[in-house]
Amino acid sequence: MNELFPLLLIWPLWLIRRPEQDTPIWGRRSLIVLISFFTTRYLVWRVTSSLNLESGLSIALSVLLLIAEAWLLLGGLVPLWLAWQPFPDRRQEIDQRHQRWAESGWRPDVDILIPTYGEPLNVLERTLIGCTSLSYPHTKVWVLDDSNRHEVKSLAAALGCHYLHRPERVNAKAGNLNYGLRHCKGELVAVFDADFIPQRTFLDRSIGFLLDPDVALIQTPQTFINADPVMRNLGMEDWLLSDEESFYRWIEPVRDGWGAVVCAGTSFVLKRKALDQIGGFVEQAISEDFVTGISLRRHRWRLLYLQEKLSAGLAAETMADFVQQRQRWASGTLQSLRLSSGPVRCRGLSVGQRIAYLEGAMHWFNNVPRLVLMLMPLSYGLLGIAPILLTSQAALTLLLPLWALQVLSLGWLNRGSRTAFLSELTGWVLTVPLTVTVLANLVGRIGGFRVTPKHQRRDRGSYSLQLLLPLLALALFNLVNLQGLLSNASDLPDQVLAGRPVGLIWGVINLLSLLVAIRACWDPAAKDLYPWQKLKVAAWIEDLGGHRYPCSITALSESGVRITYANATLPWVNSSKLRWCKEVPALPVIPTNTTETVALLRWGDLQQHERHALIRWLFCRPGCWVDRQAPQEIRALLALLRRLIAPPKRGPYQPSLIPQRTPADSVSAHQ
Repeated sequence: MNELFPLLLIWPLWLIRRPEQDTPIWGRRSLIVLISFFTTRYLVWRVTSSLNLESGLSIALSVLLLIAEAWLLLGGLVPLWLAWQPFPDRRQEIDQRHQRWAESGWRPDVDILIPTYGEPLNVLERTLIGCTSLSYPHTKVWVLDDSNRHEVKSLAAALGCHYLHRPERVNAKAGNLNYGLRHCKGELVAVFDADFIPQRTFLDRSIGFLLDPDVALIQTPQTFINADPVMRNLGMEDWLLSDEESFYRWIEPVRDGWGAVVCAGTSFVLKRKALDQIGGFVEQAISEDFVTGISLRRHRWRLLYLQEKLSAGLAAETMADFVQQRQRWASGTLQSLRLSSGPVRCRGLSVGQRIAYLEGAMHWFNNVPRLVLMLMPLSYGLLGIAPILLTSQAALTLLLPLWALQVLSLGWLNRGSRTAFLSELTGWVLTVPLTVTVLANLVGRIGGFRVTPKHQRRDRGSYSLQLLLPLLALALFNLVNLQGLLSNASDLPDQVLAGRPVGLIWGVINLLSLLVAIRACWDPAAKDLYPWQKLKVAAWIEDLGGHRYPCSITALSESGVRITYANATLPWVNSSKLRWCKEVPALPVIPTNTTETVALLRWGDLQQHERHALIRWLFCRPGCWVDRQAPQEIRALLALLRRLIAPPKRGPYQPSLIPQRTPADSVSAHQ
C-alpha cells in the first residue's frame, strides 16, 4: 500500500493545472476525500504508535501534542467538507439579475448609513465622496456621527449628506446604526464603514439580487487601498495577499452554498422590512454584523454573497492595531456562542448552516493548539523529552505525504487566495495575543468595541513591546533549545537522540518563523498618510504654452504621483500640469525628486473639484480592484528570506503600493 502513496499525490497535481472554478465538482470532492484519508491515516498512527510513555511528564507532553495536532487537523477538515456542497459564483449572474431588475421597474429608495466615531476627516471625506457619486440615483446618505464633531457636520452638509448625532452613545456601532434607522424610511439600507469607499456602480451591481422576495441581504467582499502591516513591514506587497482574501474568496462562497453567508459589517445592502422584523441590528453583540446575519437566517430570510470587489477600505496601519482588531473580532465572534441569537442557541438553522456558522466561531480556538506547536520543540533540548516518537519510515510514509498533499492543494482549494507557508506569517504574530483573548473569553472577560485608528502619523519607526516581548522570549527559548540539542548529544536520552533530527528541523523552522514575525512587528515611519496605488497609465506633462511631453504614471496617491519618462528635458516649472484621463482635469504638479527617467511629484494647490475628481478616479471607478492570485510558494519564500536578510528600503521612489487594474478609460498622451 505504501508504494501507492506517491501515485496518489499525482492526483492533486493534475487537478491544480487549471483554476478551481474551471474544474468539475468531482475534482474538488476527490481532493477532499484524499486529504481526509491521509489525515485519518496519520492520526491513527499518532494514537497507536507515536506516544512517548516513558514517564508521567513525557506522557503529558505527548498527549498534549497529539490533542493539539488532532484539533488542528480535524478542524481543518470541517471547512473542506463544507466545500463538498456546490457553491455559486454570483459574478456570472450579474448581467441576468440586472436585466431582470431593469425590466421589473423596481427602483427602491436606498438609505446609505455611514457610522463614524473619530475617524480623520479626510478618511471620512473619501467615503462620502464615493457614496454621493453612486450612479444609482434614488439614495440618501446619512452620516451617523457618534463623536458629535462640528467639522463632520459641516463636511456632511457640504457634500449633500444628512447628519445625525444621537444624544446618548450606547451599544457601540449597532446602537448607532439603529438610531439612524429610526430617522430614515428607505426600502433598502446600505452600510459602509467610515473608511470604505464604494465604486460608482456598487448599487447597480448589487440591487438586482434583492429582487427575489425571500432575499434579505447581499454581501460584497472587503478589499483595501493600503497594505496591511505584515505586507508593508516585510516589503512583501507583491508577494502576499491581505489576511482577509481567504475569507472573501473561499470561506464566504462556501458558506453561500449552505445559505450561511456571514454579514461582514460593511459593504452590504439589505431590505428594511427584514431588518425591522428582527428588531434592527443586534445591540448586545460586539460583532453585531455576524449575529444580525444569523438572526435574519432564523426568520427564513436568505443572505447572498457577491464575490466582486465593489468597495475598498483602510487596513489597520500598525501591527498593534492589526492585532487589536483581530482580538476584537475574536471576542465578538466567541461572545456570540453565548447569545440566544448566536450559532449555538439560534433556532431555525439547518445542520449545515449551524456547522458553517460554528466553524467561523471555533476557528479562533485554533490559536491555543498553535501555541502548543510553537512551544513543543523546546521539550527536546530543554527537558530532554521527545513528545513524538517519529521514525524516518513514519516521516516518509505518513507525515510527508500528508504535508505534501496539503501544500500542493491548499492554494487551489482556496481559489488562489493563500498558500501553505506565507499565509501563516500573520499567525506567528497573532498566536500569543489571540490565545490570551480566547482564554479571557472562556472565563467571561469579553472586550468591548474599539474603533481601529486611521491615518496615524509616525515620525519614526517603532515596535509594540506588548507584541515584541513574547516573540523575543520564544526566540530565546528556541536558541537555548537548539544549543542543547547540538552540544549535549552524549547526555541526551536515547529517544531524544533518535528524534533529534525532528527536533532540530522543528526548532530551526520555529526560530526562522519567529525572526520573521519579529521583523514584521517593526512599523516604519509614516509621514505621508495617503495610500499609494500601483498602476500603469499613459499620461503627459503640459506647460503654459500647451506643449505636451509624454510620460507614464506608475504610482498614484492623493498626495502625489510617480512617473517615468524618456525625455530628460521635461518642463519642471510652477505651471506644469499632469493629465492622464478625461475624468480628471489637468492637475498642477511640483517635482520633489527626479532622475533622468523617474520623477516623484507632489500635487500643487488643488481646487476642491480637482481633489474630488482625483479621489473618484482613484477609488470609485468600476473594476479598479484586482483579484490577485497567491504567488508560487518557493519564489515567495525566497523573496521572504531576502527581506529577512536585507530589510525593504523605503524611499521617495519606493512607497508601499497596492496594485490596481489598468483603467480602460485612460487616454493616451497622443490624443
